[in-house]
Amino acid sequence: MAEKRKTIEIPMVDDQDQEEREEQFEEFPVMSPSQGEENEPVQISERLPILPLKDVVVFPRMIIPLLVGRERSVRAIQEAANGDRIILLLAQKDEQENEPKKEDLYRIGVAARVLQVLKLPNGLLKVLVEGLVRARVRRFLRNQEFFSATLDVIQKSDRMTPELEATVRHAKTLFSQYVKLHREIPEEVLISLEQITSPQHLADFMSAHLMRDVATKQILLEAPSLMDQFLALLEILESEKQILELEKNIEERVRSRIQRSQRNYYLQEQMRAIQEELGEEAEADTELADLRKKIAEAGMPEEVEQKALDELDKIRKTPPMSPEATVSRNYLDWLISVPWKERTQDNLDIDEAKRILDEDHYGLKKPKERILEHLAVLKLVGRMKGPILCLVGPPGVGKTSLGRSIARAMGRRFVRVSLGGVRDEAEIRGHRRTYIGSMPGKIIQGMKRAGTVNPVFLLDEVDKMSVDFRGDPAAALLEVLDPEQNRAFNDHYLDVDYDLSEVLFITTANVRHNIPGPLQDRMEIIELPGYLEHEKLQIARGFLVPRQLKEHGLSPDRVRFTDSALLRLIREYTREAGVRNLEREIGSICRKVAKEVAKGNGKKHIVI
Repeated sequence: MAEKRKTIEIPMVDDQDQEEREEQFEEFPVMSPSQGEENEPVQISERLPILPLKDVVVFPRMIIPLLVGRERSVRAIQEAANGDRIILLLAQKDEQENEPKKEDLYRIGVAARVLQVLKLPNGLLKVLVEGLVRARVRRFLRNQEFFSATLDVIQKSDRMTPELEATVRHAKTLFSQYVKLHREIPEEVLISLEQITSPQHLADFMSAHLMRDVATKQILLEAPSLMDQFLALLEILESEKQILELEKNIEERVRSRIQRSQRNYYLQEQMRAIQEELGEEAEADTELADLRKKIAEAGMPEEVEQKALDELDKIRKTPPMSPEATVSRNYLDWLISVPWKERTQDNLDIDEAKRILDEDHYGLKKPKERILEHLAVLKLVGRMKGPILCLVGPPGVGKTSLGRSIARAMGRRFVRVSLGGVRDEAEIRGHRRTYIGSMPGKIIQGMKRAGTVNPVFLLDEVDKMSVDFRGDPAAALLEVLDPEQNRAFNDHYLDVDYDLSEVLFITTANVRHNIPGPLQDRMEIIELPGYLEHEKLQIARGFLVPRQLKEHGLSPDRVRFTDSALLRLIREYTREAGVRNLEREIGSICRKVAKEVAKGNGKKHIVI
């Protein structure tokens, strides 16, 4: 059966379409006219038909309209109307159950009087009922037509005691605060509250008007004593009051923020209008003034600075909450953060640079000689275009680490960008600002990380780039790696010319023929052949062994690798052009030695 209390909402009726739910009742559940009087004896038959209720709990002295639609419920109403007009109202445990069984009903409910039955055009029954007394189901009866049961009437003592009176006063205070905080409960309820003198009627009245679920109200209905019902009410009211106060505070804070934001926007617009009338250009906003100062100090070329100032003026005229303001601000931040004049002082001491290069790498005579030549020419002419070097060789010969060593020898910042797997031209040249989430390409991002206009820029794995429908990144590199063109490199995001002529570009590759011909033509290619056996021995003795001993917490005085051991590792355990696997094998031996030392089993001097 589909019965639901109607307060100020449209009653929900199961098994009916939305058009059948248009009957609306505007009144809250009210108490019967005799609510201020003492309980009068009510003759209740011990056998009554049952009306299951969906998501509503009826209390004694409550008058409420119900919509009845299920066949068994309609027959129960007809049975009560043909008899003494008394029916037992039991709430369903699960309001989604359309065909409840006796196990789906609570066993304590309210015996109610059917005051009025009205048949609606859509076939539903509008039933007005008045709760009389609490009743407990003793036994459900077998009846195929409708639910029925034998019952016992529950009588509670409402004799006023000092403890009960104090509890009642506190409950009335909390309920008054709850009604004032709750938007859906009319304040006229408080007028009715003051007219009630019976403690039991007062408890039921407040329980009926709580905006809580069926399970909570059923607990109040089933309370074993009046004091227990009031204590449960106090707990619920206190909890609801705290929640409603929090909701009110949050709403007030949100409203205050919105009002403050609208007020600030209105004042800013007034200020801008006044400044335009007076011809003033100074920004009242300290943030915009700070941006203007950074633009002036960035050392941008004249065209770039003018573009930055135009963008700043655009931000000033755009509402702060506009998405366009965020896009313009991000663009301006990039323009300011990219280095325009900061540069590091080159180390022009040829001997010192040679010492650093030899300290970091053994052999590699040709690339070291080329760097020293560049430093010598730079020392003579003062300023020159950065060379474009391409180090080609098998894995593990030290191409990437050589780039870092070159930066250290020259006293420059070092930036590394891996191009392996890059297949989008925008990764190099950036995205245009029309796209959401657009940003500059890897070249400009690397320059921002370097913070200077003359870093050593390593483009790693240049032979591993791919081509797809988004463009050819190798073609985008043609402008970057051409000394005649990169003084005016144009990133799609910045959309201004950026000078890369002072950057020392170094690219690395494993296979030369994988690099496109036009790109090879723009670079000075230096082949790095694999190391010979005696070179690997020198590298292991001078670089790899000391590094692995230090990483594993071992001192050279305690552990010593002999040349014969290193040669055996080179000949029998590694077959490579570089020295990566050789270093791994040395590291493996160091770990085993470290384990024995940590266990206390190691000798004072270990010779391998």
